[in-house]
Amino acid sequence: MNRGMTAKGMATRHRIVVAAALLIREKGAGETTLDDVRAATSTSKSQLFHYFPDGRIDMLVAVARHEADQVLEAQRPYLDDLTTWESWQAWCGAVLRHYGELGRRCPLGSLTFELGKSSSEARTVVSDLFAMWEAALLRGTGSLLPDRGMAVGCARSVLAAVQGGVVLLRMTDRIDYLEAALAAAIEPMRPAAPTS
Repeated sequence: MNRGMTAKGMATRHRIVVAAALLIREKGAGETTLDDVRAATSTSKSQLFHYFPDGRIDMLVAVARHEADQVLEAQRPYLDDLTTWESWQAWCGAVLRHYGELGRRCPLGSLTFELGKSSSEARTVVSDLFAMWEAALLRGTGSLLPDRGMAVGCARSVLAAVQGGVVLLRMTDRIDYLEAALAAAIEPMRPAAPTS
């Protein structure tokens, strides 16, 4: 999509995507119209269709890609080096702070509740996000757990803990579910206490 686009054009498109993402987080994908996005970004209909030729579907896929990037970026730099118990604790702290600040307006919730259902292309974006995320977590679990099957199971438990915790956070405004789920999911990687 960005081929042949000027820097100004890329910046305008990005501004539209960010505004649409924020609207979708607040109102939901089903309730966010192209007219809402136009009003929020002060863009004309022709300008919107210039950047998103297939209209709403193109825009929703672009927003899904943007939100998927936001999910991973919020976990960095911790996600890139989960090779120690301390790095897992730091990652958990970053995840809890991030979702605690965003609450119901988190990109993960928007992706899984709204955007992932909007088209097959958006579902692919969501599937790719979870595959990349699981791979990053598996690098970390694999460095701390000797058994490959246990490492895979632990990485998937961590991913499910975040997803489930975010669902409960969106429904209850309580972060303690996410906190408890993460603590339980990473427990297998806790170093054994030294014996005296």
